[in-house]
Amino acid sequence: MHVVVLGAGVIGTTAAWYLLENGHQVTVIDRQHASAQETSFANGGQISACHATPWANATTPKQILKWLGREEAPLLFRMRFDPQLFSWGLRFLRNCTTARATENLEKSLRVAVYSRDCLRQLRDEIGLEYDHSQRGILHICRDEAEMGSVAVATAQMQEFGLNRRMVSADECYEIEPALRQSKTPILGGSFTPDDESGDAHKFTQSLAQKCIERGATFKFDTNIIGLKRDQGRVTSVQTDAGDIDGDTFVMCLGSYSPLLTKPLGIHLPIYPGKGYSISIDTTGYHGAPQTALIDDSAKMVYARLGNRLRVAGTAELDGYSLRMSERRKQLIVDKAFELFPNSGDRSKITFWSGLRPVTPDSAPIIGGTKYGNLFLNTGHGTLGWTMSCGSGKAIADLISHKHPDIPLTGLGIERF
Repeated sequence: MHVVVLGAGVIGTTAAWYLLENGHQVTVIDRQHASAQETSFANGGQISACHATPWANATTPKQILKWLGREEAPLLFRMRFDPQLFSWGLRFLRNCTTARATENLEKSLRVAVYSRDCLRQLRDEIGLEYDHSQRGILHICRDEAEMGSVAVATAQMQEFGLNRRMVSADECYEIEPALRQSKTPILGGSFTPDDESGDAHKFTQSLAQKCIERGATFKFDTNIIGLKRDQGRVTSVQTDAGDIDGDTFVMCLGSYSPLLTKPLGIHLPIYPGKGYSISIDTTGYHGAPQTALIDDSAKMVYARLGNRLRVAGTAELDGYSLRMSERRKQLIVDKAFELFPNSGDRSKITFWSGLRPVTPDSAPIIGGTKYGNLFLNTGHGTLGWTMSCGSGKAIADLISHKHPDIPLTGLGIERF
């Protein structure tokens, strides 16, 4: 078949690769000049199955109330009249129970662990280089309450098959010696040795080139206007460069997916969660970590990408705005240098923001629609890089009438 993929970020590009592997003709459309120019450009850099804990859980409403009105809050709601956010928020609150959080954790972890395995296999087969590291992910805690929460999450993930264990403060320092320079105490944490890190932008651009070499067509600088349909099937993608026909279509547009599906009567409960990142030049400095880390107290993640330290964090619900708050930018810088004071040149920092496509249950939407030839691979939230290869292979197999390697139960649009 001729399959048209909408979006050339890490989600769309990995789907394109696996569709090519299954023998299809593939066209990828993106408004940017190259692949991975938006949410995949400068994300946290972690392949983190251990970070699959849903945003919505029994403790979240209390936390949100505590954070309201605080500019430095890890999760910030920009108060505005926004029907899309109101609708999403009601669904989000319905998922704030222990039972639903456990169910949603299993769904996300199922995709994340499978995807991690797919990434390794793909990397070995075609030799991709993207500043990747296989040193695991260390999750640090600074007080007893955090230790308790992380212990509960670790035990849950162990039940679902994730290789994750609790570690002491001494073990944290042994896993990542750069933590010894930290200005704040560390009580302990957890360690997931099979998790990884790497540059999603480099990975996606390298994989896109491999796709082109195998015959895929990437139509960049092409704005998608809408989808044309007839008799229960999508017939073409309407763009500013003309209509693009296909046999099958895959929606991989992240936060922008709902804008394209709404006119078709498909209401995707996806809301853009803006995240910030900084990239610190570590050249000539010896205090940057080599192991990827999660700092739960600040809701920030760290990944070493060659001679750069990528630090990402915060979540801001502010519609489709990419505006960066100076106060929140400074907060990330201050927290990074508090934890790693000798990590790099404070005058050479690159700032970035991107929109994560968040669903109310934090699990991606992978599957078909009421249109027989329109498929969804979107809504991966903060774990797009982590889940990209697995969801790409699963949707490609589904389109190719193969049984995906993992069950897609609970991941379709029908759950909403």
